[in-house]
Amino acid sequence: MRFLLLLVIPVILIIWAISLYNRMVRKRAMAEEGWAGIDVQLKKRYNLIPNLLETVKGYAKHEKETLSQVIEARNQAQNASTVKGQEAAETQLNSALANVFALGEAYPDLKANQSFVNLQNQLSSIEGDIEKARRYYNATVRELNIMVESFPGSMLAGPFGFEMQEYFELQDDAQRANPEVKF
Repeated sequence: MRFLLLLVIPVILIIWAISLYNRMVRKRAMAEEGWAGIDVQLKKRYNLIPNLLETVKGYAKHEKETLSQVIEARNQAQNASTVKGQEAAETQLNSALANVFALGEAYPDLKANQSFVNLQNQLSSIEGDIEKARRYYNATVRELNIMVESFPGSMLAGPFGFEMQEYFELQDDAQRANPEVKF
């Protein structure tokens, strides 16, 4: 009986450890999937921005500085390699895009241009999709971080290379809202 007990307990512990490890792998994969979803939406946004700028250029030729800021912010956002870097770049890009939409207010012909209105609508839709993707990513990161930090997951997390992940959050409260699109 004692021999059987000494054999069963390690088997149960091994099965438990494998199960815990597999749950952590699943949570990490979900967080990576969430980040990929954010990346897809950001790429859609980055591809839309040049079309928006081309439309604005025809109406606001002397606003080159504003347009240059958007292009520079877009390039920085595309090249960000970390979650924190992406947060900072997105904050800068949101600010630059707000300036472009302010140009729409300053130029009534631009504000009435169907292409500009269509691009604003598309950008507004993409902003909503980015927000949904960010919520999904942050939820999966939260679940992974709970497993990595809490006992007994913390015993397995370190030796198997599971680390706390960063949340994707905007740094400025004003940037938390979707850009205002007016017609």
